[in-house]
Amino acid sequence: MSQTKTVLVVDDSRVSRLLVRQFILSRQPCWQVEEAASGEEALEKVGVLRPVLILIDVNMPGMGGIAAAEQLRAACPGAHISLVTANVQNATRNRAHALGIGFMEKPVTEARIHQLLGALA
Repeated sequence: MSQTKTVLVVDDSRVSRLLVRQFILSRQPCWQVEEAASGEEALEKVGVLRPVLILIDVNMPGMGGIAAAEQLRAACPGAHISLVTANVQNATRNRAHALGIGFMEKPVTEARIHQLLGALA
């Protein structure tokens, strides 16, 4: 049986958060999936949740995903963090690499989520 783990999905789109939640739970039904609609909200939640995985959109109102990922990395150094974005420019990829975080292109698919979860196992 899978050990219960927590995932934090950060995206200003409710539909995107629900879709990612569904994909994660289809592979890991015992895991806890929490949501945040902004970088600021993610930073508020991460201390209590202690997620093993944080998926964060790049383009959000307020604190963007890259700035939030930097702070989340400091607040939760053991978590795997992955940017989720339609912005596939090399500058974005290079910034993610420099921060030591993953990069997943949108649209998010069940196969991409399952591949990521398999790599974390």
